[in-house]
Amino acid sequence: MFTHVMIGSNDLERSRNFYDATFAALGGKPGGMDARGRLIYAHDGGRLMITKPIDGNPATAANGGTIGIVAADRDQVLAWHQAGTTHGGTAIEGTPGERPNGSFAAYLRDPDGNKLTARCPATK
Repeated sequence: MFTHVMIGSNDLERSRNFYDATFAALGGKPGGMDARGRLIYAHDGGRLMITKPIDGNPATAANGGTIGIVAADRDQVLAWHQAGTTHGGTAIEGTPGERPNGSFAAYLRDPDGNKLTARCPATK
């Protein structure tokens, strides 16, 4: 259904530090910059793109929005969470663990305040 998710950042190098670390914890590769100055992460057909807002105003986090990231297993969820908190992210919504919907998940806010979750089925 989706081709990509684009979020804004006020500091692309700070974002690169955070996302390179969190995606490495999931087996992903570091991001790269495209010709338009956007930071791009691609994995298994999905793309996360990070940019300074085109309108020149400060980037803000979506109120009520969450970006979900697939993890292979609990160890990856935990590694992602640790990498995020070590690289400028903020742990939110309690500690990583099983959720009522049957998944094992962790939640973070990136350095710009965007809400992220990494999750896998509870049985993995």
